[in-house]
Amino acid sequence: MKHLLYTLALTVIFIISSCTDKDQTPVEKFGQLKIEGTNITDQKSKAVQITGMSLFWSQWIGQYYNYDCIKWLRDDWKCMVVRAAIAVDHGGYAENPEREMSRAKKVIDAAIDLGVYVIVDFHSHHAEDYQDEAKTFFSELASEYGDYPNIIYEIYNEPLNVSWNDVLKPYSETIIAEIRKHDPNNIIVCGTPRWSQQVDEAALNPIDDDNVAYTLHFYAGTHDEELMQVANNAIKKGLCIFVTEYGTTNANGGGPVFKEETKKWYNWMDKHQISHCNWSIADKNESSAALVEGASANGSWKEDEIKTSGKFVREELRKKHSAIFK
Repeated sequence: MKHLLYTLALTVIFIISSCTDKDQTPVEKFGQLKIEGTNITDQKSKAVQITGMSLFWSQWIGQYYNYDCIKWLRDDWKCMVVRAAIAVDHGGYAENPEREMSRAKKVIDAAIDLGVYVIVDFHSHHAEDYQDEAKTFFSELASEYGDYPNIIYEIYNEPLNVSWNDVLKPYSETIIAEIRKHDPNNIIVCGTPRWSQQVDEAALNPIDDDNVAYTLHFYAGTHDEELMQVANNAIKKGLCIFVTEYGTTNANGGGPVFKEETKKWYNWMDKHQISHCNWSIADKNESSAALVEGASANGSWKEDEIKTSGKFVREELRKKHSAIFK
């Protein structure tokens, strides 16, 4: 019922204001996302590509998990989606569940109010060791927010060198079942082996759920056409891929910003209409961080508060938004 009322409210707002595409929020324009074949599609079954930014590990750089920051990312960076990377270990949700759940909900509430999509990411390299915590985490979120079309569940950030068949698929099926008790509609994204790169392994034994996508992560200074070919093979087998995290730098977050290599990845993602989020909205002293150290927690960043990667990605996000919201 809550979802129905929310959808009706969006429809009424649209009719009253006679909005142009340019005036619409992403959720007003696309509505309930779903997966059809290898594509994420909108409420009219049209393939869509939503693009945006990922926040950093919540327990370490949590100051950007607030309404004003998300609003700035929507209005100035033209993000259609934001990713809340809710840390699990290293002092994250497993040890401080109330604090980290509060951060997740602040971003989700902001996204709903602002009409953007939000990926809630169980950010760990060892989520199979925290299966009970994951069940509790996603059950609470799905129960509270499952009626809203804004939410996307990312149930495992980056698994290490573990088996898809023996570890990751059973873990994913368990968490998906927990989410589906409360939310039958929203997209769930599953991590894949070896830092969410071996999507071809998942393609050989996919999960039986109509609205599941699979994670591909890349860093342009480290990953090239070889990883694209792995992903191409998975797509040929019918897998829907979501790049929930990518970097313009080396995989360790350092080195230069590889603009030309990142452009090749942009072209590849555009070709396949793959949605993506850049890593990351953070003021950490590393090349992949979008902001300089000490940059405002509330957005409204001036030119000298944005680093090379941030400026480069922001330009791409604004270009993507302009092409869609004409």
